[in-house]
Amino acid sequence: MIIIGIAGGTGSGKTTVVRKIVESLPENSVAVIPQDSYYKHQWDVPEELRKLTNFDHPNAFDWPLLAHQIEQLKFGKAIEQPTYSYLTCTRQEETIHVEPHEVIIVEGIMALYDKELREQMDLKIFVDAEPDERLLRVIERDIAERGHPLDMLIDKYRNVLKPMHDEFIEPSKQHADIIIPNGGDNTRAIAMMQQYIRSAFREQEVRAAFSAK
Repeated sequence: MIIIGIAGGTGSGKTTVVRKIVESLPENSVAVIPQDSYYKHQWDVPEELRKLTNFDHPNAFDWPLLAHQIEQLKFGKAIEQPTYSYLTCTRQEETIHVEPHEVIIVEGIMALYDKELREQMDLKIFVDAEPDERLLRVIERDIAERGHPLDMLIDKYRNVLKPMHDEFIEPSKQHADIIIPNGGDNTRAIAMMQQYIRSAFREQEVRAAFSAK
């Protein structure tokens, strides 16, 4: 099994990079574990306080659960991945059943933040992009998909996204094995990364076949 961590700021192009990795490998060989599913449950917190949650701070995540479930997958055990609702700002009762795959991708803004989680990864990737480009992508996405007004998005960027990025996300770049500048638009860097992962995948298949003899 190959475990890959993919981090980067909001709007950096992580989704594009993940998609390119999945497309470059055999069908049904990859499971993607989104870090966003592992926000802490807030069932015991009043709803008005839940809505004040800073989703860009490390304290918002249930790190022990995420690290444990990745470890379970690594040991060949299926997991029940939690689901999270931004409408109620808490974890839902429903879970997603995830079986072990040859490649596990942990994707999220702080996928490289937690030491215990990082130590389980075979490859750590940071998707980088200029702040102006990330801001434009966030604005375009949130207006189109969530109907958020422009002034609210600019205020959120200034007071939450940018300071959290500078304090927690950007420093995690030092833990990356590969940094992809210009996000999902850097086709050459993505092609090199795909080749590296395909080679590691083939080596794994060869070892598995040899062990089975």
